[in-house]
Amino acid sequence: MILSFGYLILRQLLQLMMLVLRGDRVNEAEILVLRHQISVLRRQVHRLDLEPADRAVLSALSRLLPRSRRAAFFVTPATLLRWHRRLVTRKWTYPTRPGRPALRAEIRALVLRLAAENPTWGCRRIQGELVGLGYRVASSTVWAVLSRAGVDPAPRNGGPTWTQFLSAQAKGLLACDFLHVDTIGLTRVYVLFLMEVATRRVHILGATTNPSGQWVAQQARNLMMDLEHRVSPFRFLIRDRDTKYTAAFDEVFTAEGIEIVRTPPRAPRANAYAERWVRTVRRECLDRILIYNPRHLLVTLEEYVRHYNVHRPTKAASNSHQPSTCPQHRSRIWPPCGYAADASSTG
Repeated sequence: MILSFGYLILRQLLQLMMLVLRGDRVNEAEILVLRHQISVLRRQVHRLDLEPADRAVLSALSRLLPRSRRAAFFVTPATLLRWHRRLVTRKWTYPTRPGRPALRAEIRALVLRLAAENPTWGCRRIQGELVGLGYRVASSTVWAVLSRAGVDPAPRNGGPTWTQFLSAQAKGLLACDFLHVDTIGLTRVYVLFLMEVATRRVHILGATTNPSGQWVAQQARNLMMDLEHRVSPFRFLIRDRDTKYTAAFDEVFTAEGIEIVRTPPRAPRANAYAERWVRTVRRECLDRILIYNPRHLLVTLEEYVRHYNVHRPTKAASNSHQPSTCPQHRSRIWPPCGYAADASSTG
């Protein structure tokens, strides 16, 4: 930098000496040519890229001209002020943080959680709830957080979607179905289970090789005795049109105020929660174990259901089943007997 600057100053001094030694006419003609070239360059280049050495030489030569002739320079007063601001910026290099301080991650997560759990709330309602919790945040900040996350900061009151509506109704839904398993002797065993849709909690009612209507009704009575006071929140039971569900089976639930909802023929998706659990238990448990008899099947399913209801997180229920902190539950890690459960838990 210093060498290039010295070389440039020496070069300009030599050129100045050559101008003094030459005649006046030659100098005047050269000045006219240079002025015309500068005017051509100004029409083509709107902003010049000057190096620090160029700025220094122009500043030094400007002192040799009278003020009336300084208009020949393409450097304007605004340019000189900009150069001065750059020098000041380079000198004072302490870090500056303009603008508002960044929003804390916990507040951002709380805003998104409130928006997800309350889809009808807008940015002002969420801001008011945050103030009630002790977080003073502007509504414009809440608007910015929701917009970056792809959430509508001012949702329209057009009613809930089908997904939101069905999720709200899930607390009063029960779903039951049969699961069949072939033993090592090729004997088919039928397992009757029931699921609480809101929490995905599964109840194994029984296993038999001959699921008659009387047996199914008795398993329903046993379930009602086990649930006792927990039956009152449920209002609907979803089941298919299997002939094993007799009138006695339905009367067990209707006596408790639970309405029976039968699915359409050949429509397994109408009972999707129960069908999905069948797929899960097969992939994670039954497809990895050889079953000897109904007793062995019940023991295996009861152990898996304890794991499913207590330890295993359920993605569809927003991970409502968190791993238990009880030492007894921590010791019941599935699968037993060294079987590797490498399948992903998405059921």
